Amino acid sequence: MTQLFESYDLAGLTLPNRVVMAPMSRVRATVDGLATPQMATYFAQRATAGLIVTDGVFPNAVGQSNPMIPGLATDAQAESWRQVADAVHTEGGRVFAQLMHGGRITHSSIHGLQPVGPSAVAGPGTTFTPTGPAALEVPRALETAEVPEQAAAYGEAAARAIEAGLDGVELHGANGYLIGQFLSSNANLRTDLYGGSIENRVRFAVEATAGAVERIGGHRVGIRLSPDAGIWGVEETETRELYLALLEQLGALDLAYVHLEATADDGLLLDLRKAWDGTLLVNPVHPGRPQQANLEDAQKWLDNGADLISFGRAFIANPDLVERLRTGAPIATPDVETYYMGDERGYTDYPTHGA
Repeated sequence: MTQLFESYDLAGLTLPNRVVMAPMSRVRATVDGLATPQMATYFAQRATAGLIVTDGVFPNAVGQSNPMIPGLATDAQAESWRQVADAVHTEGGRVFAQLMHGGRITHSSIHGLQPVGPSAVAGPGTTFTPTGPAALEVPRALETAEVPEQAAAYGEAAARAIEAGLDGVELHGANGYLIGQFLSSNANLRTDLYGGSIENRVRFAVEATAGAVERIGGHRVGIRLSPDAGIWGVEETETRELYLALLEQLGALDLAYVHLEATADDGLLLDLRKAWDGTLLVNPVHPGRPQQANLEDAQKWLDNGADLISFGRAFIANPDLVERLRTGAPIATPDVETYYMGDERGYTDYPTHGA
């Protein structure tokens, strides 16, 4: 039986355990999208994780989903990540940047650009802007000739990440952001080669991933997916066939891993495990579940064939989460009020157990 604290060879990167720190937006960058010393401290505190995946990082200007999130769209932003990579490596850790293009989940007041998406269909609800909450705008539908440029942004950001000393990247193909919008049947109403059929709806995800692989190698590229999640109003039809087709095409790219969120029923997730013969990383808790993932959740999915298990909220208040899980120490509960923005409170001031 696979155990959470066994080491794992991730495409040549040795992980001392199978615990992954999941990507979580903490909104602590500068207004210019630069990573900060405070962010370096935050990730270094959690470097005992087998792998850290950072906050969502915007790959180009129009892809920035919120103010105060970090970017890898410019050389200056890339250079700011060097302090994060160095801090994590000094503590013996490994870190991938999550590349997150918001697509329609953004607002023109954030970056001065009209949001773009597969179709001119607004997302539901509001998003945070520099002046407070605002309704999501109708995005501009990308012309067919423009789509490859947005796909290429992931590869360009991936190259900057490696130049800055990070160990790899994870494409955010989950939770209703741009890749998920192309996979969708209600956010994507296109009739060209990027819409309609399953083959066309997976095309953008494959092109974006292949672009990153071309720039930095498949062994340093992962992708996160959330089948049937319904987040940010994104719906999918023929979900099983859609994701099986996507995994089949991704299988040719020799990726470091696929990161599945437990957003679909177990039967579908198990079918996807059977279809994917590479490393599978599972986040065992649906984003809408109030509880934090625990050791029981982790062992369930290791027994179901997952290779690595990601923990999100549990890492916020427990910088030493790996040791707490190993020893059975209490798992602290994070302060929801300090999840986003702010200073060190609720960010770098959580103590280790017994401190």
